[in-house]
Amino acid sequence: MAAFAEQQETFDCSEYGNGSCPENERSLGVRVAIYSFMAGAIFITVFGNLAMMVSISCFKQLHTPTNFLILSMAVTDFLLGFTIMPYSMIRSVENCWYFGITFCKIHYSFDLMLSITSIFHLCSVAIDRFYAICYPLRYSTKITIPVIKRLLLLCWSVPGAFAFGVVFSEAYAEGIEGYDILVACSSSCPVMFNKLWGITLFMTGFFTPGSIMVGIYGKIFAVSRKHARAINTLSENQNNQMRKDKKAAKTLGIVMGVFLLCWFPCFFTILLDPFLNFSTPVVLFDALTWFGYFNSTCNPLIYGFFYPWFRRALKYILLGKIFNSHFHNTDLFTQKETE
Repeated sequence: MAAFAEQQETFDCSEYGNGSCPENERSLGVRVAIYSFMAGAIFITVFGNLAMMVSISCFKQLHTPTNFLILSMAVTDFLLGFTIMPYSMIRSVENCWYFGITFCKIHYSFDLMLSITSIFHLCSVAIDRFYAICYPLRYSTKITIPVIKRLLLLCWSVPGAFAFGVVFSEAYAEGIEGYDILVACSSSCPVMFNKLWGITLFMTGFFTPGSIMVGIYGKIFAVSRKHARAINTLSENQNNQMRKDKKAAKTLGIVMGVFLLCWFPCFFTILLDPFLNFSTPVVLFDALTWFGYFNSTCNPLIYGFFYPWFRRALKYILLGKIFNSHFHNTDLFTQKETE
């Protein structure tokens, strides 16, 4: 997510030749290095999440409620890498927005939507794991495919309505002195939040769902410790299933922790900036935005490290074996995973 704010006197159109881009102070070597680094992050984000999408879609063994949530989250990260990060890369390196104010709003709306959609997905995954570990006997009746479909509809529709509604109505800019001048000199894609919408975005889009996730995972790990003490009294099948559920909860907890770590600085800066008279440097905003983007780069790496089934599925994909129909029923799990 990107936000840009400077004081009014900095954006005098005559200084930039009636809205043209300011001169880039970075040397060619520095720009090439930054382009290379960001392009690498985009490559991992796009193809890593694409591999996750293909894996879950192609292998029937992976068609579970939890994995459908992970699939949708991978779609979110893929779209961020494919549709948002390339334009943000050009803006960040060149210190200029070349694509006009209308596309700036479209870009920012999708950026904001996908960021909030990610945290809504993580909330849904936390709820799924809560029932799987804390109420295993009721899990199959509570978390069904129709329930997952409703959760996914909520995860996509609410952030979409919020992001596009707030950005295109320009409610976020009400009361910000000099905003009209920023729009007139729009070479920097000027989108920023006033105090009301900065607080609203932080509370509803990050703090509240983040607090819910932390609370749920706290409960999950407390129950997991109780299960660990009773694990020797269970049958082998129950034992294996409990260990798999615990491992899944731990992995998704890491995904959640990485998300909160990556996006908190950006959301918190958006919250504070209007109270600091929009004095936060643009370069800092840009850096925090890319730190948030890197969350989408990290997710497929986390899955690859913690999920052996993803590594096996990726091997089949790279070898082209998924084009053979009988491989769709391949057993990707082994006894080793539950030990």
